Amino acid sequence: MQRKFIVNIIILIGLNLLIKPFWIFGIDRTVQNLVDAETYGMYFALFNFTFLFNIALDMGITNFNNRSVARCNDFLKESFARIFSLKLLLFVFYFMLMLITGIVIGYNSLQIKMLIPLLINQFLAGFILYLRSNISGLLLFKTDSLLSVIDRVIMIVFCGILLWGNVTTQPFQITWFIYIQTFAYAFTCLLALAIVIHKSSFHTPFIDLRFFKTILRQSIPFAILHLFTSIHNRVDTVLIERLLPLETGAAQAGIYASAYRLLDAGIIVAYLMSVICMPLFSNMIAQKKKVNDIVKTSFILLYIYGLIIACASFVYNHELMDLLYVKHVTESAAVFRVLMLSIFPIVLTYIFGSLLTANGNLKQLNIIALSGVGINILINALFITRWGAMASAVAAIVTHSYIVMVEIAIAMKKFQFQISRTFILRLSIFAFGVMAINLISYRLPFHWGIDFIIMLIATLVLVFVSRLINIKQVLSLFKAS
Repeated sequence: MQRKFIVNIIILIGLNLLIKPFWIFGIDRTVQNLVDAETYGMYFALFNFTFLFNIALDMGITNFNNRSVARCNDFLKESFARIFSLKLLLFVFYFMLMLITGIVIGYNSLQIKMLIPLLINQFLAGFILYLRSNISGLLLFKTDSLLSVIDRVIMIVFCGILLWGNVTTQPFQITWFIYIQTFAYAFTCLLALAIVIHKSSFHTPFIDLRFFKTILRQSIPFAILHLFTSIHNRVDTVLIERLLPLETGAAQAGIYASAYRLLDAGIIVAYLMSVICMPLFSNMIAQKKKVNDIVKTSFILLYIYGLIIACASFVYNHELMDLLYVKHVTESAAVFRVLMLSIFPIVLTYIFGSLLTANGNLKQLNIIALSGVGINILINALFITRWGAMASAVAAIVTHSYIVMVEIAIAMKKFQFQISRTFILRLSIFAFGVMAINLISYRLPFHWGIDFIIMLIATLVLVFVSRLINIKQVLSLFKAS
């Protein structure tokens, strides 16, 4: 099982590392640089606004479905046609709710015009996740891996033509960016739908109110968790844009977006691991198998990953932002330096959150998430008017550190994990080693890019020296596969 887990992780992450970095650093970054900070800040605030109540699109069905299909494959055939109908009804409700909310909080006609396709994109992206939850629930991880990158490939092609193909004399418009996303999501959605229909013996969608009531009652704890998580992850830019004066708020939201883009990119690996871990944990728990080895492997991989990125971003903050952006570099670098520290607790949350979700500990997770929302909004509300985007960076660190510490404590109690002193010592040695390597490499008399590469190589050596990863076991996995 552990070998299968590692192989699927390599395939999933490998495909995404081939495609998504070019999307983030080639396409998305270029768009940010071409449009002014205020325009992109408005887009990013609206984009995050669509996340705040996107639970109305799903009501926890996707996570509930993923867990249910992994535990019993017949659930897909029995429920898919009716859930399909329910998802369409939820979209209508979500669309009206968000439009009315946008009007109530004072969005102007330009913002509403931009909001409408973003709401459609949110539905398509969410429906793709639901369809993929069926595929990953069947443990078809390779198919799911391919679906995870198709939309980005389409976006790269069409955005690339508009950015560099000399097919238009107009400056690049943010609305073009949004409409290309709509097309890419629609295509991926239809492809995923065809695969799921093939696997589910699909029947004509129909409205079954009794089934809707039952499924919503069972999925409501997942819905509440998703709602609270979305709020404390996405409310920051909305608060920045709303609490500060119009032009200042949009500019600060744009500065925060520049820093957050790299955080969002860094989280991808952890999210991809959770895509595999969630159904795998659910399947193993249902069969009363021990999850200790998988949890430990996942933890080590993400501990290493998160710590390296957090330390490197803190030390090389200005160099990285200057490499990627041309506007507000100094301001963005200051926010980036603080914000990226939160990636370490965030990536660990993906493992322990998935484990507790698979185990059905939704009540505890919802309490944690709700308190996280309170902490995040309180810090933002108190300090945004004084510190601007920096307040949201601080709020992110405090919120995610609190969440992961409580989740780890609950997981250790529920699963009775035993942690040896030797293991803690290795984790500590690695952490101090990574910090020292970054600080030393930064002071080397070379171009910062060479210093950065030296740091990465030295850190990789430290991974094996600290014995967090046993090189013999890694090689044996590849030989076995």
